[in-house]
Amino acid sequence: MLIRELLKLDLFPIKDSYIAYLKRDHSAIERNPKTIARVCGRLYEMGINKLYEKCSEPKETNRQIGPFFRRWLNKKVLGIQPVAPDVFTKNKNNAILDGSDKQLMDFAYSNLNYRRSKGLDFIGRFNGKYVIGEAKFLTDFGGHQNAQFNDAINTLNAKNVKAIKIAILDGVIYIKGNNKMYRDITTKYKKLNIVSGLVLRDFLYQI
Repeated sequence: MLIRELLKLDLFPIKDSYIAYLKRDHSAIERNPKTIARVCGRLYEMGINKLYEKCSEPKETNRQIGPFFRRWLNKKVLGIQPVAPDVFTKNKNNAILDGSDKQLMDFAYSNLNYRRSKGLDFIGRFNGKYVIGEAKFLTDFGGHQNAQFNDAINTLNAKNVKAIKIAILDGVIYIKGNNKMYRDITTKYKKLNIVSGLVLRDFLYQI
């Protein structure tokens, strides 16, 4: 299979948030046929000459992938449509706050005693309880990805916050092995609210 051979190269010819995961866990190829079909479609579309060109480029030293988390929320994947701050504060019904980084920070500062300078990706209210969190898609181990992981953990450890704190983490972090992130979530951080986006809805509705 084309994708299996390309995963052996130092540089994969396209940027995609799932490639690092597939490199680490080849068995994920069989478990994710839709993702593989999407990636292969992009590869075939490139053609052999462009494919060779991309595989031969110098590797970037720092590649950042945005989580697109709020766009995902706005697809109503959690069962409700995120709402603007004025609507969010009108009642105590289940709701997700939609707004700019500053609007989320201002609300958390004024209403939930959140004092970190680090922004939030999620503010919600479920069953009368406020929930705040950061969302990260961790594509590899070490370096910048460890820093992203630590950002989320620091939010979980913030003191005197009047809300349930969660870290919404996905990616290579759940690959079983001796890497630091996996060890941390299964040992010293196992009692913290670390959840995958895949189970976020279930978590929120049962709090």
